[in-house]
Amino acid sequence: MRETAAQSQNSDFSRGSVAKNILRLAVPMTVAQLIHVLYSVVDRMYLGHIPGVGADALTGVGITFPILTIITAFANLFGMGGSPLFSIERGKGDAEKAKRIMGNTFAMLLYTGLALMAVILLFKKPLLYAFGASDITFPYADGYITIYLCGSLFVMVGLGMNNFINAQGFGRKGMMTVLLGAVVNIALDPLFIFVLNLGVQGAAIATVIAQFVSALWAVSFLRGRKAVIRLERSAMRLQWRLVGRICALGFSGFIMAVTNSAVQIVCNSTLQLFGGDLYVGVMTVLNSVREVVSTPISGLTSAAQPVIGFNYGAEEYRRVRKGIKFMSILCVLYTTLVWLILFVAPQPFIAIFTEEAALREACVPAMHIYFFGFFMMSLQNAGQSSAVALGRSKQAVFFSLLRKAVIVIPLTLLLPRLFGLGVDGVFLAEPISNFIGGAACYLTMLLTIWREMVRKEREKATAV
Repeated sequence: MRETAAQSQNSDFSRGSVAKNILRLAVPMTVAQLIHVLYSVVDRMYLGHIPGVGADALTGVGITFPILTIITAFANLFGMGGSPLFSIERGKGDAEKAKRIMGNTFAMLLYTGLALMAVILLFKKPLLYAFGASDITFPYADGYITIYLCGSLFVMVGLGMNNFINAQGFGRKGMMTVLLGAVVNIALDPLFIFVLNLGVQGAAIATVIAQFVSALWAVSFLRGRKAVIRLERSAMRLQWRLVGRICALGFSGFIMAVTNSAVQIVCNSTLQLFGGDLYVGVMTVLNSVREVVSTPISGLTSAAQPVIGFNYGAEEYRRVRKGIKFMSILCVLYTTLVWLILFVAPQPFIAIFTEEAALREACVPAMHIYFFGFFMMSLQNAGQSSAVALGRSKQAVFFSLLRKAVIVIPLTLLLPRLFGLGVDGVFLAEPISNFIGGAACYLTMLLTIWREMVRKEREKATAV
């Protein structure tokens, strides 16, 4: 089976301006990811303003971040692993193989989602205490995560399969996947939290319902007539060699999410030791702000991947380099602007999540440290996304591990114990890792991927 001319017209990334192709996907994908962030951020905004217990509720939900991140990690493993392979095969014109890749991805998302729900529910209490819960904050963490896990399957399907909508060039349809869920979540949160007085459990119920709506939309579209390549049951029969390729390429996104989870665990437990619940709450606010301001970078790099991967499969190497260059410049410009804004005026961002005076006061100096040199993080994202787009899983995995596992975690454990830094040492580990990891990742991309594209471009010109 091959795509018809009419089907491929709007999703042939080897035609037209590379920058316009990326932006055509990036704008709706960024909006979609911003909306997706609202799933959890809106919960925290409401919970942080519950009279009397807002700070404890916010901190309790923050303690569940590592578990939420692990669920996202498995969605990335299959969704971010399958969609670049899908794009490459489409670029080659092999729609049948692309269909099998999508079907196998969907099957693995289903099986893994069910397994994760069962395992985490079984061990949730010791996990939450290990992640920094206290006797005060545990009931809030437990109430939220127990209900959230019941909808984790919907989270994985919605996140994982939306990559295939975007990879086919339907950026606006992909945006609708998360827009529908976010609207539902925003509408139901105040009803369940305040009107029905369900607190953190109400926030979790609203989120699960919203995620179900998102997953239903994504699957319905991919099985419908408008999809270039449809999700079909016959393609869901697992082919383990194909699953292996999907996992190998998605392993970088998986490792990035898992190491993020590990960093959150180490940060929360260290902050609990050196600063108590107050500074675990500070980290919850910082993570929430970072989720919001990092979303445009995630949207841009996610949009660039199918364009770069398609052109690589089509042997349009000059266009591959143009895509990498455009993505990198926009990432650096945006993150530099964000860094300056957060340094000059952090208070409005903090006030979104809490009214507690002590928490707001502690957040300001922590934010100045944590976001210092924020632009270097974009180099990591751009370099790693280039590797993923071209199917270079080992390179992408290495730099995922380098920044988080090799740099951030050891520094988070070490710095608070040096020079009387205390909690400031925890926040300082992030900018140090951004400078070292970002520079190493991007320079390696220039010395490997960029050089290879130049060489292949010359060879192609000589052959002609």
